[in-house]
Amino acid sequence: MALQLEKRDRSLIAFIDGELDHHCAASIRETLDSAYQQAQIKNLILDFSKLTFMDSSGIGVIIGRYKMVQAGKGKMLITGISANVLRLLTLSGIHKIIPIVNNVETALKTV
Repeated sequence: MALQLEKRDRSLIAFIDGELDHHCAASIRETLDSAYQQAQIKNLILDFSKLTFMDSSGIGVIIGRYKMVQAGKGKMLITGISANVLRLLTLSGIHKIIPIVNNVETALKTV
């Protein structure tokens, strides 16, 4: 798993490469929380275009970051998801509370 962070305008973009599972969830959670708070931004965009696998720990990471962003009066979006990840987000109901868009550029226009 690799995590790359980029700040654009008032948004933090997290590019997650590889698997988002119980082996790396705590590390991703801590890194995202710290970066979000230090950057003093409102919005969080999760780019999953290179995500190959996600389990229930990944769902926990997403929900926790969503609550953090909501507390800061920001918006959170997810981009670039595969069919398998979309199925998991649909089954969990996340797609009803967090917008899913095609790419980062669309997400930046939405926030």
